[in-house]
Amino acid sequence: MLGGESFVALAEGLQNALWSLGGVPREHRTDSLSAAFRNLDQPAEDDLTRRYEALCAHYGMTPTRNNAGLAHENGAVEGPHGHLKRAIADALLLRATSAFPDLPAYRAFIDELVGRRNARNAKRIDSERAVLQPLPPRRSCDYEEVSVRVTSAGGFRVRKVFYTVPSRLIGHRLRVRLYDDRLDVLIGGTHLFTLPRGRARPNGQHDQVVDYRHVIHALRRKPMALLNLVYRDRLFPREAYRQTFEAMRAALPERQACRLTVDLLALAHERGCEAELAACLAADHAAGRLPDIAALRARFAPDPATIPHVTVALGSLSHYEDLLGAATGAA
Repeated sequence: MLGGESFVALAEGLQNALWSLGGVPREHRTDSLSAAFRNLDQPAEDDLTRRYEALCAHYGMTPTRNNAGLAHENGAVEGPHGHLKRAIADALLLRATSAFPDLPAYRAFIDELVGRRNARNAKRIDSERAVLQPLPPRRSCDYEEVSVRVTSAGGFRVRKVFYTVPSRLIGHRLRVRLYDDRLDVLIGGTHLFTLPRGRARPNGQHDQVVDYRHVIHALRRKPMALLNLVYRDRLFPREAYRQTFEAMRAALPERQACRLTVDLLALAHERGCEAELAACLAADHAAGRLPDIAALRARFAPDPATIPHVTVALGSLSHYEDLLGAATGAA
C-alpha cells in the first residue's frame, strides 16, 4: 500500500487476493481501520464505511471487525503477517540490496516470495476452495473518482499534489480515477493516459508529479521560466539533466544556461533519446566539460539513409474532367 491504510488500498488488495484464490469466503474480518478513518470528518468517515460495506456485499461476504481492546482476536492473521515481513527482510539481505529499478520490479520480487510461501500450503488451500463462494462476474470499483479542471499552469491538483498534463487540455474538465499507485485520466468516457500517483510530503507540504514532455513546448517559448519553476527539480527526467543544468548555471549566464537546458530537454523529447542523451551528459559532467548542443543534435539526428523518399505523381486536370463527364452521363 503506497499511501497507507485507505479504502482504495484495501479494495485493491482484497480483490487481488480473492481473484487469485478463485473464490470468496463467507466472512471478511478487519481491525477497526482507525488509520484509514483518521483525520476525516464524520461525512467522509460515513462514506468510507458505506463503500466498504458495498464492497463486501458485491462479493457476498459478511463484514466483521475486531472488538476494540482485544488485540489477540486477530492473532491468527497478525502472526503470519509478521512472519512474512521477516521473510521479506531476509530475502532483501540475501539479495544484498533493497534498491529496485521500478515499482513493477519490486512487486515481482514480492509476488515470487509470496508464491513460494503459499506453495507450502497448496493442499490446505485446495481443500478450502470447495467451501468458498463463487466469484462475481466482475471486480468491484477499487478507485476513487474526482472531477478536476486543467488550469492555465498546464495541470491540476488532487490531494495536495500537482500533476502536469499536455497543454492542449488547458481549460478542459477531466475525470480522474485515483488508484493506490496511479491515476487514470479521462475526458468524458475516453481514457487519455495514466499518471503515477504522487503523495503529499510527510510534513504536509504539497508535491508535484511532472512530465517534462507536457511543458517543454511552453518552456521553449519562455526558457527563463525554468529558473524559478516551483517544480523544477521534478522536471528533470534523470539526474544527469539536473547536474548539467547546475554546471551551466555556474559557468554561463543564467539566460544562456536556461536556453541550453530547455534545448536539451526538447532534444530528448523530439528525438526519443532521453536515456542515450543522459549518458552523454553524464560523461561530459564527469569530464568537467559542458555539453556541445550542436554536436548532440548532429549525433541524434535521423539517419538520412532511413528516411524514405516519397514521390507524389499529380494527376492531370483532364482526368478529373473525364470523371465528371462520366458521372454526368450516368446520371
